[in-house]
Amino acid sequence: MKNIGILTSGGDCPGMNAVVRSFVRTCLYNGITPFGIEAGYRGLIDGHIRPLESKDASNLLQRGGTVLRSARCLEFKTKEGQRIALDNISKNNLDGIVVVGGDGSLTGAKVLFEDYNIPVIGIPGSIDNDIYGTDLAVGVDTALNTIVRSVDMLNDTASSHDRTFIVEVMGRHCGYLAITTAVTCGAEAVLIPEVPFNLDDIIKKIKKRYDEGRSRSVVIVAEGAGSAYDFGKAFELIGGFDTRITVLGHLQRGGSPTHYDRLLATRMGLSAVELLMEGTHGVMTGWQSGKIVPVPISEVLSNTKPLDKSLLRMAEIMSR
Repeated sequence: MKNIGILTSGGDCPGMNAVVRSFVRTCLYNGITPFGIEAGYRGLIDGHIRPLESKDASNLLQRGGTVLRSARCLEFKTKEGQRIALDNISKNNLDGIVVVGGDGSLTGAKVLFEDYNIPVIGIPGSIDNDIYGTDLAVGVDTALNTIVRSVDMLNDTASSHDRTFIVEVMGRHCGYLAITTAVTCGAEAVLIPEVPFNLDDIIKKIKKRYDEGRSRSVVIVAEGAGSAYDFGKAFELIGGFDTRITVLGHLQRGGSPTHYDRLLATRMGLSAVELLMEGTHGVMTGWQSGKIVPVPISEVLSNTKPLDKSLLRMAEIMSR
C-alpha cells in the first residue's frame, strides 16, 4: 500500500485526534503516505482530501474533538453519492481507508468494502459504548470520567441542601454510561432504556432514605429512558422532594482524553494501518480482553451489544 486515507464520522469523541496521530505516524514509519479526509463522508464526496505530514500529527494527543471534523452526509447513502466518493478515492490513488466512528460510520465502511471492494478498516469511536465486538470504544473512558467528576461536584451541593439531583447522561439506546457511573458515583437509582422500571418504587426508596436521616439522593438517567425533567416533576409531585435537574449533554463528548483513551486510540490507529498492510480488510479493531482483535464489520453491524447484567446487580446492591 502506498496511500491510505482516514476519516472521522458521526459524533465526535475524546481520542479521535489520538487515532489520527497514531495513523499518520504509523503510515510514515512504513513509507505510506497518509491522507486526511475532512468532514467524514461529506469530504469524501466533496473531494476534501489532502496528504498529511508529520507536523499534522503534532500536538494532537491531548486534544478533544477531531481536527478532521465530522458532518452528516445523507448523500453518501445514495448510489450517486457513492459513485462520486469512489471517483475521489481513485483520483487520490487511495489504496485503503480507515473509518473512525460508531454504527452509522461503520455502515458506510461496510458499503465501501462489500459493494465496491475498497479495503477498509473501522475503528470504534463512540462514548455510548454500544458497538458490538469491542469491550470499549475510543472516548468511553473519558466520558465516564467527565460524568464522575460532574456528579461528585453535584453531590456536594445536594448534601448541603438536602436535595435530590437527577442527572441525565447520554445513551439513547444503551445505558452503559448511566449504569457504570451510578455504581462509581454512589447513586441511589439508575434508569436505563434496556430495563423496565417502576418510578413509584424508586420514589419510595428515596423517601425511605430521607426518613432514615440521609442528606441527599442522586438518580442517574440515560437519555433513552426518558426526560430527566419529566422524572423531576414526578419526584416533586409524588415524593415531595426538593429536586434539581442536570443534563450533562455534549459536555460528555468533549475534553482532553484520559490516559486510557490515548493508549487505546494509539493502539487502534497503529493496528488499522498494519491490518491494511497485511491484507486484512473489512474489519473493525475490537478491544477484547486486553488485546486488539479484528472483527468483521458485517458481524459488528448485525449484532447488538448486550447489557452486562452483573452491572445491574452491582448497582442494586450498592444503592441499598
